[in-house]
Amino acid sequence: MSTSRRAVLGMIATAAVAGPLVTLPAAPALAADLYDSNTDLYADPNLTEGVDYARRYRRHPLLDNSNPTAFAFPRTAIIAPHGGGIEGGTSELCLAIAGYHPATLAATPAAGPTHDYWMFEGIRSSGNGDLHVTASNCDDTPALSVAASALNVVALHGCTPGTAGLPSNAQAVAVGGRNAAFRAALITAYTAAGFTAFDATGIPAIAGTATANIANRTLLGMGAQLEITTPLRAAMFGTNTVAQRRNTTNTVFWDFVAATRTAIATIEATQPIP
Repeated sequence: MSTSRRAVLGMIATAAVAGPLVTLPAAPALAADLYDSNTDLYADPNLTEGVDYARRYRRHPLLDNSNPTAFAFPRTAIIAPHGGGIEGGTSELCLAIAGYHPATLAATPAAGPTHDYWMFEGIRSSGNGDLHVTASNCDDTPALSVAASALNVVALHGCTPGTAGLPSNAQAVAVGGRNAAFRAALITAYTAAGFTAFDATGIPAIAGTATANIANRTLLGMGAQLEITTPLRAAMFGTNTVAQRRNTTNTVFWDFVAATRTAIATIEATQPIP
């Protein structure tokens, strides 16, 4: 079981009282989380939803409005567990990939179907990194419900190039998760669109292959995780701030969204529902 940053700090305090006690370069270890889970975070009396953090999600009706007797099976869901000011740009990508414009929240029918989505966002003016909860410890009830009712999940994350073993200016997306076919479809679509993309399953810090990872909590027990480097996310917006990202999406952003949706359509075409 992972040890939270809060637990580590507690042990350090106790010790102070008691006395002394794809072959890529290895990625650096990630800092431990302050919270063991979403439930742990929500229970913190010092945090207030709507002030420190927010949650947004959308579930579609089971019935297809164009054919009231047919079920509209939610094949793919989009999830951003570290949105807002935690891993900048992932909220906007989550909405757009799900088929909604991040500025207006209006559906973009020209882009094709809409998808279920869920996101957790840090909305403080600073210190949002403290609200990070590791994807394998995500236990938010709507998040689990969205993932568990879909065949596929695309989970959006941000990482530094160094975490992926890349040069500091690298604009790239590392594709992980347990669904090998989905990973391949995503890498193919990104490469065709001119993005640098590679399989991340050989990099433990960003592999996304744990069965408990929210990306893999699907009906199939597998999904896809995207770790998008900071420089690539920064290149997607004219003004890269929490307030203005949604209003300044650019060609890089929409090309990435289109490539992701192409990969989703590719994988869904192999999953016919009787």
